[in-house]
Amino acid sequence: MANPPSFSATDIAYADDFLLVVVKPAGLLSVPARGEHRQDCLAHRVQALYPDALIVHRLDMATSGLLLFARGAEMLRRLSLAFEQRLVGKHYLALVHGHLGDEAGEIDLPLREDADNRPRQIVDPQHGRRALTRFRVLARAGEGAEALTRVALQPVTGRSHQLRVHLLAIGHPILGDPLYAPPASAARHRRLQLHAAGIAFMHPQTRTPMRFDSPPPF
Repeated sequence: MANPPSFSATDIAYADDFLLVVVKPAGLLSVPARGEHRQDCLAHRVQALYPDALIVHRLDMATSGLLLFARGAEMLRRLSLAFEQRLVGKHYLALVHGHLGDEAGEIDLPLREDADNRPRQIVDPQHGRRALTRFRVLARAGEGAEALTRVALQPVTGRSHQLRVHLLAIGHPILGDPLYAPPASAARHRRLQLHAAGIAFMHPQTRTPMRFDSPPPF
């Protein structure tokens, strides 16, 4: 069994009496999952340092990057409302297979769970929930089978696996994705090349604009 991802107080990017901004390592659950062997998670590790910390949103286990925690129920209510009202700005960085043809654009494809192949998600124009992703190309490299693109991503909606499925749908799966990339990609790359690199929001108590950035480890 692989060693658990490391996490310590140095991964707390910001802390005050009302909230925490935390950098999650790839390979660590955001919250506990079913099964005794899947209780280790970011929420439990953060609560060992800050017992009143409550997770506001989640990242996929395979994704690394910035996550927001509230300190106490009232701050959780305020921050959750900000997410519901789409007042929280998030951006991600990814490495994807192939060269994207457009410099920037939107992917507007509805998604739903693949009931026959959980936890995968699929595009379903008839029964899916609307999902919108904005993208911007940062760099292209390589040729042929080695071609890849570094891309900035902004999820306007927050569907499960949204960025991963949207990029697959336009023919550019994320490198190392164990669910959506070709098997050789997952075997070659040590992790999913997707990182929650930035988050911006209004402080729920002081009403001060806050922005945090985290460089990707790839």
